Amino acid sequence: VPLPLVPLLFFPPPPAHHTCQGLAPCLPKEGQVNTSGPRFLLATPHPASGSSAAMDRTVSALLLSLLLLLQSYGVCGAPPQPRGTLCRTKPTDLVFIIDSSRSVRPHEFEKIKVFVSQVIEGLDVGPNATRVGVINYASTVKNEFSLKTYQTKAGLLQAVRRIEPLSTGTMTGLAIQFAISRAFSDSEGARVRSPNFNKVAIVVTDGRPQDGVQDVSARARAAGIEIFAIGVGRVDMHTLRQIASQPLDDHVDYVESYSVIEKLTHKFQEAFCVVSDLCATGDHDCEQICISIPGAYKCACKEGFTLNSDGKTCSACSAGSGSALDLVFLIDGSKSVRPENFELVKKFINQIVDSLEVSEKQAQVGLVQYSSSVRQEFPLGQFKNKKDIKAAVKKMSYMEKGTMTGQALKYLIDSSFSIINGARPGVPKVGIVFTDGRSQDYITDAAKKAKDLGFRMFAVGVGNAVEDELREIASEPVAEHYFYTADFRTISKIGKKLQMKICVEEDPCECKSIVKFQTKVEDLINSLQQ
Repeated sequence: VPLPLVPLLFFPPPPAHHTCQGLAPCLPKEGQVNTSGPRFLLATPHPASGSSAAMDRTVSALLLSLLLLLQSYGVCGAPPQPRGTLCRTKPTDLVFIIDSSRSVRPHEFEKIKVFVSQVIEGLDVGPNATRVGVINYASTVKNEFSLKTYQTKAGLLQAVRRIEPLSTGTMTGLAIQFAISRAFSDSEGARVRSPNFNKVAIVVTDGRPQDGVQDVSARARAAGIEIFAIGVGRVDMHTLRQIASQPLDDHVDYVESYSVIEKLTHKFQEAFCVVSDLCATGDHDCEQICISIPGAYKCACKEGFTLNSDGKTCSACSAGSGSALDLVFLIDGSKSVRPENFELVKKFINQIVDSLEVSEKQAQVGLVQYSSSVRQEFPLGQFKNKKDIKAAVKKMSYMEKGTMTGQALKYLIDSSFSIINGARPGVPKVGIVFTDGRSQDYITDAAKKAKDLGFRMFAVGVGNAVEDELREIASEPVAEHYFYTADFRTISKIGKKLQMKICVEEDPCECKSIVKFQTKVEDLINSLQQ
């Protein structure tokens, strides 16, 4: 979108090597790729010469005015969005070893099957590429299918859907021994050990084994099998460390419940990726410009076009939105969050606030906490600066009790974004919903209504948050509007991602993202002084 001019900024007259007039953008020659973005010059007299301090104040004002110059609905020449849905996987003999003991309930076993299927979806499957087998175990071991059974992805996925739980004990060591002696044998389709391909086992278990795993796992690793160990719920972490390959940080994973095991899918898809120039090979779906990165790619657009939300197609620039934003946080204060984690949630909120430029004409922030009931901590516009907002967030007390997310969403619609509570007509509305568990009431109608009203909704889940509910709350495209982490200690990483989603702003002079721009302030000062 064309970048609006900031009235308070004054630039020297344009130098002689270009022909920009007045407010006209300085565009590259036909066919030239946009790398620095459009440059806008104000046709104003040269400002009176002043001290270096005055210049510093000017640039400080520049930074403040840019932080929320545009909403992230697409910017001309915006930094390419990471893609990576395509990658070439190194030929691998992969065997899943899945626990279906009586502690794994039928609906939880279905979650394991979904996880296995999603990992398979990201592989290059074939007799000369990746081969997949599945071992199902409890008190006994069942070879569901071997490495040689299916040579297509479709066949594998259908076979996974047919797997049934065994529902008895937990003989993990026996299952690993079966993998060594049979699953990874030549007769079952395993290939001779070679640097050209990997042998990988992924063990998924939720309990303490009834047999030994240390020695048999050591034999498996000595045989060249790389072992990943995934623990769920009340699993014995010492057992996982005995099973897994080194380094343990890369090979041991833990999730609190089977409902969130799918969150590990991306890790394993990346683990099987090898470096490939997908742009050079044509294995990408960028409409205009493909930028290759290890194992994946990014898309970008030519000058005069903006990258669409799908991250691959481009649209011609049109009129853009202003810098105003009404943002409301909807925070889960239920008992399951716990006081120490609630403090981390407050830091998460202030991390987002730090990325905004708060004022009556720019960003306004409101805060609502909910548990069994809903409580407005402060409405939009009550605080006029970041310092006061952050202080109010720090003072917020923890409600505890239940998780009535549906009731909270209804409050957001009916009250938080109402004019009487500080919302401004015609200003973009953004809601960030934070929760750590399943809602105790119905959310579908309120979640749909919020999006139908044009509110841009982000859903952030931690721990036992339910993915289906997060997706229901999130705006389209869903993948860009919902976030999940298993651990409260890592929500700061989500905060950084949300900063870029809410505020991916562009400097009208340098057309660089705010994050990059701030690192070049001193260079800009020198340029302006010259």
